[in-house]
Amino acid sequence: MTRQMKTTVEHFPIAGSFTISRGSKTNASVVTCHLSDGGFAGVGECVPYGRYGETIDSVLAGIEAIRPQIEAGIDREELRQTMKAGAARNAVDCALWDLEAKKTGHRAFTLTGPAEPVALTTAYTISLGEPEAMAAHTAQYAHRALLKIKVGTSDDASRIRAVRAAAPSSAIILDANEGWTEANLAYHFAVCAESGVALIEQPLPAGQDGLLASVVRPVPVCADESVHKTEDLPSLAGLYDAVNIKLDKTGGLTEALRMRDAARALNLRIMVGCMVGTSLGMAPAVLLAQGADFVDLDGPLLLSRDREPGLRYEDSLVFPPLPALWG
Repeated sequence: MTRQMKTTVEHFPIAGSFTISRGSKTNASVVTCHLSDGGFAGVGECVPYGRYGETIDSVLAGIEAIRPQIEAGIDREELRQTMKAGAARNAVDCALWDLEAKKTGHRAFTLTGPAEPVALTTAYTISLGEPEAMAAHTAQYAHRALLKIKVGTSDDASRIRAVRAAAPSSAIILDANEGWTEANLAYHFAVCAESGVALIEQPLPAGQDGLLASVVRPVPVCADESVHKTEDLPSLAGLYDAVNIKLDKTGGLTEALRMRDAARALNLRIMVGCMVGTSLGMAPAVLLAQGADFVDLDGPLLLSRDREPGLRYEDSLVFPPLPALWG
């Protein structure tokens, strides 16, 4: 039977709103790729991201453009070489992983690592806001082992100190989302060191990475917007201490695994992150995150409604996906 593909667009409401330095949103809009072949079906999800020039329509068009190859039986490696990195390829790639698992009767994790995956400690994200509001929000989750705090203003010192006071025992990742500048970088780094921050994500705009060579980094710094695929890594080694690997940036699990191994070879620490999406989008990333230094796969926790069945979250832990969800 010939492989068949369809795509769907779904919208999942966010609990409240999700705010970073570039703006706020109240819904997570996802594109889902469904592949069927001989009575078996695979599915993958992606989140189009405006920062990278993506829209729902552009992602749908990107997938539709290679429908003939997909339905003719393209494999994951051929897909990696045919489509550019990004959300569209992620949805198709993860659907191919799921389809292969269903057709062979073997879980996807048997192809990604030497051992069965385990539950991981994931960050929980606190949106950007005024210091008092961020502190109040942080206090509700101060029992969590790892928090990710959105910053990225011209003066984040009061925010950093407020959330640290509200969660004195939690490890903290700060994510500036490109919001700092050469002028305030050293000052913010000093406040982070004073506050015991564990990691700082993307302090400067992508393309200004070289400025990191001219300042002391008292806290490890992680590339996010500056790194999308394996070929980006060599130019960032030495400037950053870690890289944030997201499936919607790499264009799927296939490239993400290559990138993870290449980053480790360059002595870069690994963070596995996500866009705000459902458990279906997080499921393959849980496999990627096995052994990672930092895990940020809290997307479904930020939604007021997730898929059924979804991933299992318990306290600060996220558990590997069940076959009914993915893989």
